[in-house]
Amino acid sequence: MSQTITAELVSLDTPLGSDKAAVIRSLAARVAQQGRATDAEALFADAWAREQKDETGLPGGIAIPHAKSAAVVTPSLAFARLKPGVDFGAADGPADLVFLIAAPDGAAEAHLAVLSKLARSLMQDDFTAGLRAATTADDVVAIVNAAIGEGQAPRAAAPAAAATATASDALSIDGHPARIVAVTACATGIAHTFMAADALTAAGKKAGIDLVVEPQGSSGYQALPRDVIDGADAVIFATDVDVREPGRFAGKPVVRSGVKRGIEQPDQLIAEAIATAKNPNGARVSGNAEAASASSAAPISFGARIQRILLTGVSYMIPFVAGGGLLIALGFALGGYEITADAGTIITQNSLWDLPTENITSPFGPLGQYLGAVFFMIGATSMGFLVSALAGYIAYAIADRPGIAPGFVAGAVAVLMNAGFIGGIVGGLLAGVVAWWLGRLPAPRWLRGLMPVVIIPLVGSIVASGLLILFLGRPIATLMTWLTDWLTSLTESGGSAVVLGIILGLMMCFDLGGPVNKVAYSFAVAGLAAGSIDNPAPLYIMGAVMASGMVPPLAMALASTVLARKLFTPVERENGKAAWLLGASFISEGAIPFAAADPLRVIPASMVGGAVTGALCMLFQVGSYAPHGGIFVLFAISPIWGFLVALAAGVVVTGFLVVGFKRFIAPKELAQAESNLQVAAVPA
Repeated sequence: MSQTITAELVSLDTPLGSDKAAVIRSLAARVAQQGRATDAEALFADAWAREQKDETGLPGGIAIPHAKSAAVVTPSLAFARLKPGVDFGAADGPADLVFLIAAPDGAAEAHLAVLSKLARSLMQDDFTAGLRAATTADDVVAIVNAAIGEGQAPRAAAPAAAATATASDALSIDGHPARIVAVTACATGIAHTFMAADALTAAGKKAGIDLVVEPQGSSGYQALPRDVIDGADAVIFATDVDVREPGRFAGKPVVRSGVKRGIEQPDQLIAEAIATAKNPNGARVSGNAEAASASSAAPISFGARIQRILLTGVSYMIPFVAGGGLLIALGFALGGYEITADAGTIITQNSLWDLPTENITSPFGPLGQYLGAVFFMIGATSMGFLVSALAGYIAYAIADRPGIAPGFVAGAVAVLMNAGFIGGIVGGLLAGVVAWWLGRLPAPRWLRGLMPVVIIPLVGSIVASGLLILFLGRPIATLMTWLTDWLTSLTESGGSAVVLGIILGLMMCFDLGGPVNKVAYSFAVAGLAAGSIDNPAPLYIMGAVMASGMVPPLAMALASTVLARKLFTPVERENGKAAWLLGASFISEGAIPFAAADPLRVIPASMVGGAVTGALCMLFQVGSYAPHGGIFVLFAISPIWGFLVALAAGVVVTGFLVVGFKRFIAPKELAQAESNLQVAAVPA
């Protein structure tokens, strides 16, 4: 590795300008003059853009402007000791010690680790005192190299038993010194991340508490052990970006702040975390603590892993579907259902100041015809990403970001081969596995930077998409054609259509947003684009799926707020109020709090109601042009009366069933639950 700092990159007591922009520009010029950057102005622009987001001045007369820049060739530190100091935004005054940290856009982990060591050293008084006392540039280089050189391991958080201070009552929880875990992360993951980690660690040691920090830097991060998280009284998130895997901390009292506050006010953050832990109504990390602990403590089975991967793909796909489907529905509402044939021609040959004049099918005239075509084409384009997004994010769930590109390509190839969403699932799994395997190969250092941006996308796309084209695409396409034809034949005959509606209703209500629910929903959405007046079967399937998925939350709302309030806890009654809106919006997950507390009575009741609704939707031939939205897209549903009647029937059936189950099944447990104002949880 080339030397990160040299004497030529050091400026001692020489004015570089009266403001921080001039100082940063001068240091960027030094880096470029030494051949370490190709363009001084580009490096300055990147560092200045970072400065505009958040000033880099720190307490103690320190400033660390920094950037990842495509202009940087060699990771570098440029240093200036200023007399007089220049204001970099620190609360305690100007900075006289300024480091410009310049990292390449795709900096290797080893280089990022070196820069992180510098950031941590800046929190040490002896390090900054040495820089202020240095008489030559070579002295500065020696001091910095000693701090970032090999053989100086990063400091670990000290346990409470080794702390020299004794925690006071204010720093104790339930008679023991507070136990806190923290996560630090900044936008670039180079400097502030590790400075905040060290500041919090030092403050915790000084206070005599047990504080362990997980810095999430650009070079990766070492996840905190599960037992450390489980034993923590509170969590501090000192971050400027999203915390990675936040579900690990679910249920823990939490204090959130920007990363700079972790550097400047670690004592206050610790005090706030302890106060939050002692406050029963304090902020908590969203999620279920027991589920988070169990999911992290126990190895994930192969089946559970596959389920999580598929659900990740579906969750990222849904926004494309929901937005695109609603736009298509708006297109039909404005332009009429015949808009599908002429939409492309209308938007390419007309405009707002040159409206169409022929074949006007819109009830709103030429303007409605044009806007209907615009909405329809945007929606159809969004829906066209359905399979690609599904495949891309399945691959992402397996291999992280390097899997996205080959996954998207495999999804597009699946569409090309008419393999549908099943082809997208297969392509996404193939792309993810190949990208994951390539990412773990021991590549030489010179190739490591090219792996995620060139090698993995190239090889992953060739292998996954090549297998689809050469071997798997046609068999999957044949299967999809057969399945579609079979379902279409069911919808065309009354008795069989009702059976199909029952099956779809049972699937939608079985796991309330889980994998079975998502299979039924994904199948309905995948066929929706082909639905039309001449081919209504996909519309009927979508109508049955949407109405059935609305039943569980609406039924739980009905039961807990209207039919039998005394059978539900106060918390469940509050959840019931929210479930009215969630159910009306087609968010099946609104029933999860009820199902989690009482699965053996809630889920069967929901499935019966869902089956009733699905059957009636098929019987009434209820079609939906919208894939999401519930009652808020009634304009895209026909006949509306059939949809509402089927939905009401299922909600009433489930509502009365769940009340009956709670009254007459396991009465001893129910009586005890009522006396304690909580419903007994029946094990799944």
